[in-house]
Amino acid sequence: MVGAMTFARGERERLAGLLEAAGPDAGTLCAGWTTRDMAAHLVLRERRMDAAAGIQVKALAGWTQRVQDGYAARPYEELVRTFRSGPPTVSLFALPGADEAANLIEYFVHAEDVRRAGDDPSPAEPDPRLADALWKRLPMVVRFGAGAKPPVRLTLARPDGRTATVGPKDGPTVTVTGEPGELVLFAYGRGARAAVVADGAPEAVAALARVLPLP
Repeated sequence: MVGAMTFARGERERLAGLLEAAGPDAGTLCAGWTTRDMAAHLVLRERRMDAAAGIQVKALAGWTQRVQDGYAARPYEELVRTFRSGPPTVSLFALPGADEAANLIEYFVHAEDVRRAGDDPSPAEPDPRLADALWKRLPMVVRFGAGAKPPVRLTLARPDGRTATVGPKDGPTVTVTGEPGELVLFAYGRGARAAVVADGAPEAVAALARVLPLP
């Protein structure tokens, strides 16, 4: 059980509550996944390290899917309760600081995957402290964590004027503006459902949108 309240713990609680309220058969923004699939993924990710590697490594994806299907066959309420309780003591996520470092972005994105696929697709009112925590992680998310890499130089801009630039050093630049949470969703391929605005040469914006969707 993760003890002290952290941003990751807060997002874990929010995500568990959204999964609980949605029920096992609701859609999500993860293509092909219901809420049951997502709950099974979340439990597998921190309780079956032998199978979690297949989330990133295609050669192991079949084994991961079989283990996830086994979790998905369990009672949905049990899955949500298990996820809410936090990682077991033998999990790497139980190490000091690991939950916050590895799970804040994961849980924020998946919470929005559930919420925005339902009856409330609007952006959440940003919490300033959470927004700052997401913002600190955003450049690394774009560089290493989200999968799709921007084909243009990308300036991420907050409404308050703060910016971070990532991507190729040469070539055209596209500026994408939004609250940090919206920019995180954009970086994870959910930009079509995020409150962001892109500004740049039309051909550069189009090239970006082919890799990372825009509204």
